Amino acid sequence: MNPVPVRERAPLFVQLHQDDHAGVRAELASGLQADIAFTHPKYLYDVLGSRLFEAITELPEYYPTRTEASIFASHAPAMAALIPQGMTLVDLGAGNCEKAARLFDVLRPARYVAVDISVTFLQDALQCLQRQHPLMDMVGVGMDFSAGLTLPPAAGDGQRLLFYPGSSIGNFTPAEALVFLRQAREAAPGGGLLIGVDLVKPVSVLEPAYDDALGVTAAFNRNMLLHINRLLGSDFEVSQWRHRALYKAGDARIEMHLDAVQDVTVRWPGAQRDFKQGESIHTENSCKYTPQQFEDLLREAGFSRIEQWRDPQDWFAVFLARG
Repeated sequence: MNPVPVRERAPLFVQLHQDDHAGVRAELASGLQADIAFTHPKYLYDVLGSRLFEAITELPEYYPTRTEASIFASHAPAMAALIPQGMTLVDLGAGNCEKAARLFDVLRPARYVAVDISVTFLQDALQCLQRQHPLMDMVGVGMDFSAGLTLPPAAGDGQRLLFYPGSSIGNFTPAEALVFLRQAREAAPGGGLLIGVDLVKPVSVLEPAYDDALGVTAAFNRNMLLHINRLLGSDFEVSQWRHRALYKAGDARIEMHLDAVQDVTVRWPGAQRDFKQGESIHTENSCKYTPQQFEDLLREAGFSRIEQWRDPQDWFAVFLARG
């Protein structure tokens, strides 16, 4: 007797920010016209930017990805012992979905919800992952959760474990991170948050991670200008801008900038901005924490049961926050 074939699932996709072109243009124009020009780091992640970031994670200077992976490799069973099986795993900033997929066997989620702002990149990644796990319920959500973490009904209403790896929480200032962590707690009632956090360490380790010898991070940063051109209708010339990364100890953060290599006028419909040689656009922050600082932030956000695991060098930490 032949077994009855099981019908494979296809991932469901929900896009929540596709129609706000005017809002995107207004946000970009406002940042470029500020006294110190800035952009939100979410604009680093078009399709090419997402692929460049994948390349960054393979660089010898970029320690966060492999250090975090070593923590999960060593401690995932201990994490899983504290997390009920059968939860919905919500992967925030999912990218290529690989980090979450490595945890499927140990966490055993019933549903996987991948959330990312780069919708096309996410669709390709999730369709590939669905073929590898044909029986798992998978949902892709295209959204900008930096503006507010409200998950759609398609994410399901069961217990959720929010997964936010890669130290992306560092893109928020501490005050912004507190708002986000409170939203995360509300989005996972009865569940929890599993989050990767980059720790304070010597500048000799930090700065090369954001300014590698091959120039991949520079390409990642400068590619944002091409993305902005498409979104805003601006006329940035990549060759007129130089990548710069520096650690500001007083703020405990890496800053990434694009510096004008000459006097530049950038135009877009209805406006323009003159940049003097050396004037910069602030493109990203990456805040670093001590373990105690981040635990205090989690408690202030309303989490009461907090566990943490660190690598032997104390370069990185993974926190599980519940309650």
